[in-house]
Amino acid sequence: MTARSTRRSTATHPRLAAVGAIAVAGALLLTGCGDQTKDKTNDSGSASSGAPLAGKLPQSIRGKGKILVGSDIAYAPVEFKDSSGKAVGLDPDLAAALGKQLGVTFEFRNGTFDALLTGLRSGRYDIAMSAMTDNKDRQQGIDPDTGKKVGEGVDFVDYLTAGVSIYTRKGDTQGITGWSDLCGKKIAVERSTVSEDLAKAEAKKCPAGKKLSIEPFDDDQQSQTRLRSGGVDAASSDFPVAAYAAKTSGGGKDFQIVGDQVSAAPYGIAVSKESGQLRDALKAAMDAIIKNGEYQKILEKWGAQDGAVKESVINGGK
Repeated sequence: MTARSTRRSTATHPRLAAVGAIAVAGALLLTGCGDQTKDKTNDSGSASSGAPLAGKLPQSIRGKGKILVGSDIAYAPVEFKDSSGKAVGLDPDLAAALGKQLGVTFEFRNGTFDALLTGLRSGRYDIAMSAMTDNKDRQQGIDPDTGKKVGEGVDFVDYLTAGVSIYTRKGDTQGITGWSDLCGKKIAVERSTVSEDLAKAEAKKCPAGKKLSIEPFDDDQQSQTRLRSGGVDAASSDFPVAAYAAKTSGGGKDFQIVGDQVSAAPYGIAVSKESGQLRDALKAAMDAIIKNGEYQKILEKWGAQDGAVKESVINGGK
């Protein structure tokens, strides 16, 4: 969820590189972020020998014919559930395209964002793909609040660039035009995201008597609900998500983005550092769909074309 340190931090999910106006894909935002169930539309099976890059996958993945994906599926338009319960959005579409190159299906399993890397470490997922910002803390397993090492870290296959935005109720900005205007206000964020990291950093700058109150939630939909009800003055998400919410929630009457995007950074597919072969196979597949044009078509479908990259990079986050 930018990244959601939306960037979702890490944990951090940022989201500046101006990802363009978000397309309305016609699907309603649905919650269901913590049920740990798989997307029932995906099937398993052995890897297809006809896929051009199938041979690059580890035998363990080729044998089961699928890649298990940990994702917070409540972050439209990057990933969310449609009215039938199917995982849809930018990430599922990209995953399907990668699957054609690798000869496997990508099976999305729902979880809260702050638990995705834990699930990856425990073997519940093969990868995490959830608008997750690639940064050094996550690569090295560092807690951004304490600066202490809490895990072995992960590798990232980067595939998009995005920034973080603030939004308010439409017509009720409370004088907020950017992060420096939040002192004395209340803001809703998704837990363990870059948005939460940015809010914490801003709170340290506030003078006595003008405290910035931060309300973290398990998913972005809860943040939106809190803002919509008037419980907070603002919320923050990656720009693609904030823009989609502003365009679709209440028919475009609920929210408005205020100020500029900040903290531009790459989204990456998280892979265990012990899974170098899988990481390299994903990079090769991502480069293939960038080259054949399928990547660009998917980004345009979801209004994210301004965040396009020319090639995938391993651990490009700073």
